[in-house]
Amino acid sequence: MNIRSLTRGDGVVIGAAVVLFIASFLDYSSYDCPQGVDCSRFDSPNAWDSLGLLMSLFLAGVIGAALVIVSRAMPGRKVVGLDLGQFGTALTVFALWTAFWTILDVNNAGAGLILGLLAAIVLAAGAVAGPLIPAFKAPLLSPAPPAQGVGAGQAPYGAGPGQGYGFPAGQQQQQQPYGAQPSQGYGYPGAPQQGQPAQADPAQAQQAQAQQPSQGGAAPAGDFTPFWFAVPVARPLYGEDGSPNPIAELAPGTWYLAVEQRGQSLIAQTQDGRRGVLQDTTGIQRG
Repeated sequence: MNIRSLTRGDGVVIGAAVVLFIASFLDYSSYDCPQGVDCSRFDSPNAWDSLGLLMSLFLAGVIGAALVIVSRAMPGRKVVGLDLGQFGTALTVFALWTAFWTILDVNNAGAGLILGLLAAIVLAAGAVAGPLIPAFKAPLLSPAPPAQGVGAGQAPYGAGPGQGYGFPAGQQQQQQPYGAQPSQGYGYPGAPQQGQPAQADPAQAQQAQAQQPSQGGAAPAGDFTPFWFAVPVARPLYGEDGSPNPIAELAPGTWYLAVEQRGQSLIAQTQDGRRGVLQDTTGIQRG
């Protein structure tokens, strides 16, 4: 799983699950030691001494958080008819429900139960509100810049002769919005290729200009040249067979390869080699 696909809401869920797991080792009930009695031999129980409490509150919340995070890596997977993320969210809410009624039933709640209730509140709130609140949908980590050259002294991609790691050689110097017509670029008819002299024959230059697409339009499908791009927000990647379930999720801050154009959609390839249809291409950043 690409860690850059995690959102701030996912970060809240992970942090709350860690606190909930730690709380399971703390005392879930306390007692007042009578005066004159040595209470050092008394051992207060924790959640691991009560299987029902452990499974229904602490481990249910941790497992629910894990399913919410795993659903990012495997979108479209289902458990008993529910999406992994939905099933995980339901478990976090169930953990909160159990914690609330348990703490009301205990006369002297210990640190483990109090901390478990607070962690369950944050966990359920993060799982439910994560896909809804824009602040929670923002990337957890800031997007990484385009990869730098692998050798010492190489210039960043697009800044000079040195080529960036993982990018097609000889692309345009400046990033262009998808569909815009650059003045020069790799693979465009009439543009001089790297290491080749410019065409000096006027007749050949006029013929090359006639082959170029009109200004502001997209290149014809037959002249499509693969290019690297990044998405501004997380977007689903659907299978080429037309299946309604996404096969992957494109995350901001990661470069993907567009290998084919189908109407307004792009056939994109992920870093692990999976190919699919990106239906929403608005606002993508071209590398």
